[in-house]
Amino acid sequence: MNRFWMLLLLAGCAVQPNYQRPAVDLPAAWKESAQEKDSAGRWWRVFTDPALEKLVEEALARNTNLLLAAARVDEARSLVGQSEAAYYPSVDARFGRNRTLSSSATGLLPPDVARERNNYRASLDVAYEIDLWGRLRATTQAARADLLASESARDTVRITLAADVAKTWFALHSLDAQVEATRRTLALREDGLGLQKKRFDGGVISEYDYRQLEAEAAAARAQLPPLVRDREIQEAALAVLLGRSPKAIMDGSVSRMKNSQEQLLAVVVPSGLPSELLLRRPDLVEAEQRLIAANARVAVARSAMFPSIQLTGFLGSEAQDLSSLFSGPAGIWQLAAAVAAPIFAGGRLEAQVGAAEAREKQALAGYQGAIQNAFREVRAALAAQRRARESFEAESARATALAATLRLARLRYDSGLASQLDVIDAERGLLAAEIARYDALRAQRAAVADLFKALGG
Repeated sequence: MNRFWMLLLLAGCAVQPNYQRPAVDLPAAWKESAQEKDSAGRWWRVFTDPALEKLVEEALARNTNLLLAAARVDEARSLVGQSEAAYYPSVDARFGRNRTLSSSATGLLPPDVARERNNYRASLDVAYEIDLWGRLRATTQAARADLLASESARDTVRITLAADVAKTWFALHSLDAQVEATRRTLALREDGLGLQKKRFDGGVISEYDYRQLEAEAAAARAQLPPLVRDREIQEAALAVLLGRSPKAIMDGSVSRMKNSQEQLLAVVVPSGLPSELLLRRPDLVEAEQRLIAANARVAVARSAMFPSIQLTGFLGSEAQDLSSLFSGPAGIWQLAAAVAAPIFAGGRLEAQVGAAEAREKQALAGYQGAIQNAFREVRAALAAQRRARESFEAESARATALAATLRLARLRYDSGLASQLDVIDAERGLLAAEIARYDALRAQRAAVADLFKALGG
């Protein structure tokens, strides 16, 4: 007998979850060093933009994707409570009444027993499953892992949302600056064209020269509508991220002040940051918790191959008349134990175990792929910061040089040493440099946001 119970104990241990974190070859530390900025979890404060901070807070309070993720967390928390409830007996109160008419033609009805009878029954029914193989514990462990995964998924949505709001905000500011620069250039072209129109009417310049100037003004005018279109698209996208109403998306606007700050931000990766910290990234935590849940469900599937033990019972009263239902002689009770063991299921149980193990392999591959993607995103964000900084510095130098070129071209034109087309060429080059400079600044700030996102906030 002792050997029998020992075998049962060993069998129970065999079906328990045996999760161990997969080994991953991680780099020891980051390749880059820089100043550390502590923003207490609100990393967007490194941009020192009060308007951006308000927009992010608005998005975190109203964005529909974040609200959806929070509702999924509530659902997972309720499912944990549901699985934990299986640890306790279920108790049901029952009351029933039936009326029966028996046949007197069969000869089976005892004498002095009425053909028509009433029966009243009130009872408390109890049922309890002994968790001998740990099926209930494994089910609860899987539910708790799902809860942690859903919480991490919510945190991922939160970090991604903040990064998207920041990048859209920077894109909107960049387009504002590009539209302003284009309009400024267009105004100069049209003023110059008006002056040349008078010279053309006076016969000072040829129609060929005038038409060239007219075409240049039209070319500058054609640059403006795409920029305004892109700005409207970005503004609508930002309104959606903020969770605003359809009316506000269609008719409203995102208020913003002129942003005079054009300085670059410092790279924000702390010096010598250990790679293990990246495993705290919410999407990696989610992937690992999915793996833990899949591992626990393998144990659940295996436990179905072992006997289950159910304890049931009831305590109550039963009587023919309602008035005597709760009298002493009407008392009834029952205790019962049942053992059910699978003998033959046509391979169904083995197939369920195989399916659970396959899902565990899928979760493992997903976890490993998530880690690879996380380091790829960090490396890409670091490179983007560095290259965007270089681009901004180069475009700034180019804009400075072209501004001086335009000044000299106007002096030469006023002295009669250059044509109006030379001035227009200098204006065209300066406008392109300014637009590229604004876009490089946007790219550098977006790269900082992407890095915080890649680091898990």
